[in-house]
Amino acid sequence: MLLADAAAPAWSWNLIADVQQMWSFPFMVNAFRAGAITAVVSAVVGWFVVLRRQTFAAHTVSTVAFPGAAGAVLLGVGAVYGYFALCVAAALVIAALRGSGDREGAALTGTVQAFLLAAGFLFIALYKGLLEGPQTILFGTFLGITSAQVTVLAGAGIAVLAVLALIGRPLLFASVDPQVAAGRGVPVRALSVLFLVLLGAATAEASQITGTLLVFALMVIPAATAQTLTARPGPSLALAVLLAFAATWLGLTAAYYAPYPLGFFVTSFAFAGYVLARGGQALYAIRGRLRPSLPAKEVTA
Repeated sequence: MLLADAAAPAWSWNLIADVQQMWSFPFMVNAFRAGAITAVVSAVVGWFVVLRRQTFAAHTVSTVAFPGAAGAVLLGVGAVYGYFALCVAAALVIAALRGSGDREGAALTGTVQAFLLAAGFLFIALYKGLLEGPQTILFGTFLGITSAQVTVLAGAGIAVLAVLALIGRPLLFASVDPQVAAGRGVPVRALSVLFLVLLGAATAEASQITGTLLVFALMVIPAATAQTLTARPGPSLALAVLLAFAATWLGLTAAYYAPYPLGFFVTSFAFAGYVLARGGQALYAIRGRLRPSLPAKEVTA
């Protein structure tokens, strides 16, 4: 169900009045709170995902959020618990069984993804409720986010960010140059396992806003955009958070006024930022090639 189907709110171009009207609904306040938490956690974790070139693992974990939520709905448990349970479990399986070779790791990740995705479709087939439930799981919604869910998201988000703050420096070192980091005594393997667990928790959070099919976009696109614009870790990480936050809140606002899925808007705004960043980078490179070189000064006696 979309809000536009019931109330059909209209944008008045009076920004203050529109925001006041939108935030007069408690469920919209909860949605924006949940969106803010999700954006920050997803951007920080996603920044390391892009840096470590683990986007395929992130895609797999986001995919298995679908059977986790579907199984929880089938059992009559809140979908939020299914998100966290299976995302973290899948991350642990990938971390425990991943081999040292890239091919073996990719094959394992794809195998876990295929099996759990098939299990999700089985749960959907066994589910006797309305089809709207699976659609919400896949594509996301801002309706029905409760204060209790916001509290759960905040607690999980604080835990993820706190752990990342503790391991941030060695994780950055291990991500940039794992061989040298291992030679310096950094526990590269343990950091990799711990990071995958954090990735599972962050994915479970983001899935409740964007849906399981589009969580990968919120996790990766802002971070990729930020790293395109600057290679400095601090500014790049801050920019990723800002972009994810903007995409999420703009997406929530657009979904409130338009009869289309929330995940589409969040992904579209994030993708627009990436296209603009890549386009600006390309124009800057072309300008640099076309700029005439300054003639060398003649040395006179």
